[in-house]
Amino acid sequence: QVHLAESGGGLAQPGGSLRLSCTVSGFTFSGNVLSWYRQAPGKERELVASIIGDGEETMYGDSVKSRFTISRDDALKMVFLDMNSLNVDDTAVYYCCAVSMSRGSAYWGQGIQVTVSS
Repeated sequence: QVHLAESGGGLAQPGGSLRLSCTVSGFTFSGNVLSWYRQAPGKERELVASIIGDGEETMYGDSVKSRFTISRDDALKMVFLDMNSLNVDDTAVYYCCAVSMSRGSAYWGQGIQVTVSS
């Protein structure tokens, strides 16, 4: 059974930083896609960042490019999102997502709140 659990959210000041972590179990990292999404109140869920295949390729949403970095640790079965230069528009619930390319299935964490406010 696949299980994803996010941690590391909370309150940050504008211009500050946070690191989100996602612990994954029951899922093979290699050859698949691991992503972070977010959903702000009243808005649709949007892709923040993805790390693909064996970790050699990453992609980012336009609003977070050059500020956020996605990474993973295959041995620990964890995915990270380092968020820098945070602004109030980054306030959202952040979700970890794992996509199995062979099964065509997506698995989601429960989400974690990130609030950017002075």
